[in-house]
Formats: sequence, structure tokens, C-alpha cells
Amino acid sequence: MEEEDLMGSAEPAVDSALGADATDEYASIREHFEGGLALSDEETDKVADLAVAYLRELLSFFGETSCSIDEYDGDNGDLILDVNGGDLAVLIGRHGRTLDALQMVLTSLMSSKLKFYYPITVDIESYKSRRKSKVQRLARSAAQRAKKQGRVALSPMNAYERRLVHLALMDDLEVSTYSEGEDPNRRVVITAVR
Repeated sequence: MEEEDLMGSAEPAVDSALGADATDEYASIREHFEGGLALSDEETDKVADLAVAYLRELLSFFGETSCSIDEYDGDNGDLILDVNGGDLAVLIGRHGRTLDALQMVLTSLMSSKLKFYYPITVDIESYKSRRKSKVQRLARSAAQRAKKQGRVALSPMNAYERRLVHLALMDDLEVSTYSEGEDPNRRVVITAVR
């Protein structure tokens, strides 16, 4: 199917949900956001409503029409949409790759509509928050091994997970971290500081 066919039905539904003057409201939101000003609760709600409407439309292509979507603010100023209910394992995919792709599609749709990038994280049944905790534990464990062995190379990870490792160990003055290799085989190496 062409992109137009896939999202053609979402556009009118989203526009009608937000009202006819949505484009003008997006311009105001864009000015505030790009000017470094905090968005009002009303502006944040408009962005969240648009994101949820697009995400529901995307989920419907997978036959998921009764999922609940919890929305909340992330630590880094992003909007987090956590989808629950239904048969969602297929949307996570191996190592979260399908979930990453779903998030990229949603982010692209939002950027196209809003005319600016607004950070959105899509999570399914809190997979990403569980994965984040697991990667941070893995980083600390690998750092302990690196202190004894001198060097530890982790398994290949995506850019987000590599960043989590670097951030988890940045305050540990006994180790240093760097990434090596080419995607999709890029990995973090942890070395002991002597």
C-alpha cells in the first residue's frame, strides 16, 4: 500500500478531534517549543491527543483496537505513551526493533503534522523501562568485571542502549567507556582506568 492510503484515514479523524483551527494552534505550539518556552498544559494536551490518535490508528493496522494508552512525561521532557492490553508481543519484536520502528513512524507523522520535532517515546507494556533497568544493571556488572579483567566488550546494542550504558557508568571514575564497530554490530567497550 502507498503511504497515502495507510494514513489517509487517520488525518481527517485527527483533525476533527482537534478542531478546524488545529494548524494555527500547532504554529503557536511550535513557536513556544522552539523558543525554549515551556508548553502550557493545554498545548501539551493537544500534542498528546494528536500522538495518541496517530498511535491508535497505527495499532489498528495490527488489529489492536481496544488497547489502553497511558501517557506521561518522561525524565527528559519527552512524552511517553505506554500501550497495554491486547496481543502486543509482535509489536515489540526481537530486541525491541519493531517497537523502535513503530516509534520512528509515529515520530515522523508527528513531525510532519506539527512541523517540528517533539520527543515521543512509545512503550509497550513497559518493555522499554524494564529493558532500561536491565541495561543499567548489565553496565554496572560489566564495569565490575572490567575493573578485574581490564577490558570488557558488551554485545552489540542500538544507539539508545549504548547511551544508557555510557550514562550509567559516567560517574564511575574507575572505568571509561567508548563505542566501537559499525551498526548493527556497534558495541560498548568498558575499560579499567589504571
